[in-house]
Amino acid sequence: MKKLMATGVVPGVREQGRQVFPLAALQALRTRPAAALTVLGTPEIAVLRSDAPARVEEPDREWIGFGTALDQAQLLAALSGWWRCDPARVAAGAVLPVTVAGFVVAVLTGLTEWESDGTAGTTARYRFPKARLAGYLRDLTAPANAATPTDPQDARLAELLLGTRLASVSGGPIAYVPTRPTTTDQLDTEGE
Repeated sequence: MKKLMATGVVPGVREQGRQVFPLAALQALRTRPAAALTVLGTPEIAVLRSDAPARVEEPDREWIGFGTALDQAQLLAALSGWWRCDPARVAAGAVLPVTVAGFVVAVLTGLTEWESDGTAGTTARYRFPKARLAGYLRDLTAPANAATPTDPQDARLAELLLGTRLASVSGGPIAYVPTRPTTTDQLDTEGE
């Protein structure tokens, strides 16, 4: 809840004095559907697990993280890179949902090219300079794309993913999520 509150994506949250998370917002979030990943056509996608925006002093961006106070250009720069990841694996998914507390709040596409920070081995960080912000939310309780993508495929992906729940587990900001249920997942679902 604290991450959702810090990003500004839930309206009506009061952080002054006693923190208040509106009941209507909580109820709306509880009913958000899971992301329908099976239609993506790839075996897995990468997921960027974001935090609230934080200022940085870097030549190509002022912020890292997701927040509704950032404009579209700031948000794209804040989300498009310098992560430890397997860049070919990220690009193979063709879409990068950005989540905060397990909810998709933004969608990046155009991940076909990447740059390295020049560090060797597992500490190397990568960014995707051609990434496009296909969509992002200003209000998670009433998801509507705040971007206006010109590419129809970008618009479709944003519509499919924005506002959905997308669980991922990782020790860092990038997680890899299978798009098809595993046999164990199918057994769990069938047993319910």
